[in-house]
Amino acid sequence: MRHFLIALQFLTILPIKIKSEMKKEDFGRSLVYFPVIGMLIGLALCMVASLFGFLPNLVTAALIIISSVAITGGIHLDGLADTCDGFYGHKPKEKILEIMRDSRIGVMGVAGVVSLLLLKFTLIVSMPKDVLLKSLLMMAVFGRWSQVLACFVSQYARQEGSGKNFVKYATIREFLIASAFTVGLSILLLGPKGILFLVLSSLSVFIFIWYAKKKIGGMTGDTIGAVNEIAESAMLICCIF
Repeated sequence: MRHFLIALQFLTILPIKIKSEMKKEDFGRSLVYFPVIGMLIGLALCMVASLFGFLPNLVTAALIIISSVAITGGIHLDGLADTCDGFYGHKPKEKILEIMRDSRIGVMGVAGVVSLLLLKFTLIVSMPKDVLLKSLLMMAVFGRWSQVLACFVSQYARQEGSGKNFVKYATIREFLIASAFTVGLSILLLGPKGILFLVLSSLSVFIFIWYAKKKIGGMTGDTIGAVNEIAESAMLICCIF
């Protein structure tokens, strides 16, 4: 239960209080629950879509986007913004990490967040109603699984940071269990084409992970957040067809 609560605390704004003492390894172990938390977030978005489905599509899509940001506290968007600011241009690793740690947001960060939200909004508006709920659920689950993947296959690019223990203590156990859950849910929701969607969506995730390793040598808390946003957008693109 402690590992589940760590994942819930990290991925949402829910005021979770963990009374028992946490070890560094617990953060890595909590990765197994990331797709489960993604499913809960997806169910919340499906509820919003269902409750406000009587409104025009544009309004419903806006409420879904707003709810997604509110539930997570915008933590992944913040990571995306910092990543866009840092990765833009040809800067050395040290300068990139310095920019990403800066709490101020730059032009590229704003452009990245606005572009991604606009893309998501357009995709949700264009989504056939009969697949919207399944797409929202799969989007949220796949996004959190992608964070597990990023932690498992990467090293941490800083000496210290909020995501260090997730990356350092990610093991094959957490990755395999999280993957089994994600694949199983994908097949349940989308049938055989769910596997195809996972493979196609994963390409963008692997490309970004490779690029992050090239730029800074691995992952940071910011790039892990960016992975989630990229993965969600890729899954929505697949589901629209």
